[in-house]
Amino acid sequence: MAQAAETATGVLPDRAIERLITAGTIRARSPIELEQVQPASLDLRLGRVAWRVRASFLAGHGRTVAERLAEFEMHRIDLGEGAVLEKGCVYLVELMERLALPGEIQAVANAKSSTGRLDLLTRLITDGGTEFDRIAPGYEGPLYAEICPRSFSVLVRPGMRLNQIRFRRGQAVLSDDELSALHESVGLVSGEALVSEGLGFSVDLRPQHGTLVGWRAKPHTGLIDLDRIGHYAPADFWEEVHSRDGRIILDPGAFYILVSRESVHIPPDCAAEMAPYLAMVGEFRVHYAGFFDPGFGHDAAGGSGSRGVLEVRCHEAPFVLEHGQVVGRLVYERMAGVPRTLYGAGIKSNYQGQGLKLSKHFRAA
Repeated sequence: MAQAAETATGVLPDRAIERLITAGTIRARSPIELEQVQPASLDLRLGRVAWRVRASFLAGHGRTVAERLAEFEMHRIDLGEGAVLEKGCVYLVELMERLALPGEIQAVANAKSSTGRLDLLTRLITDGGTEFDRIAPGYEGPLYAEICPRSFSVLVRPGMRLNQIRFRRGQAVLSDDELSALHESVGLVSGEALVSEGLGFSVDLRPQHGTLVGWRAKPHTGLIDLDRIGHYAPADFWEEVHSRDGRIILDPGAFYILVSRESVHIPPDCAAEMAPYLAMVGEFRVHYAGFFDPGFGHDAAGGSGSRGVLEVRCHEAPFVLEHGQVVGRLVYERMAGVPRTLYGAGIKSNYQGQGLKLSKHFRAA
């Protein structure tokens, strides 16, 4: 049975990630902590050194990140006592973890939920990399986080966990037919399932109570210390967004926190990633933090569902967003094994059973 778990196709669960750590596939300068291991991913930690860079970049084939830093570095920052990453600037931070992947395992990274809800654009880059957040099978080398605060300046320290990495063996994505069958079996979303290269979801702009449909980041605010949980008053950083007619107008360059109309369910033997919907539906992007762990919206009786919080940035032109408009899709993947611990069960989860909710740094609105 153990041998089958070592070769099963799919996203690797917590047990398999722990075995990668033991085998030295995942290494770190400082011992990896138990709480870094999530049901289907590993949290990555900021190292001590950051660089302010002139522009975002990828290493490219045959080149290292260190080589490219010589071209783009503006100055070096010691995070040891804490350092401010300023809004609108681009930084590179070497992470504590590094990889020595075997040839059959690839990896993908994504920002953590709280990171995305702060509009803190965080992407993984590697030596020789030609894409953000994608690590090819057999990669051996360091990991770096590119961090660009878009709405708020933030205070960071070594060991903070802003992004996470998921490991996959073989092809794991469910086809539309498989996804439809799974929805019929266990219920993946409340209401009718829109299946097309994933499971579509829409925005809720007609709340059951009141008129509050979201928040918009204020353009000029104070600093957010990422170690402070439940500390900040929402009104100091956010403007309430209300709607009485089921629609809002997104302003170019503005960042919004909204919520999905549907409740989402991720069964224990699946994981999911939120992906943008077709570009032609509107000039906006939804979701900077896209991993959904096994057990999200799940309970012992089956899938009751939790709604997905949407991180929305409008691009070049004002855009009318209407209630029920499809804004994104969930791509489901099979797990290589059921995790020991599911999301929201036995581990601290700030967002299980959520509705419209800001990041964990803010007091309850």
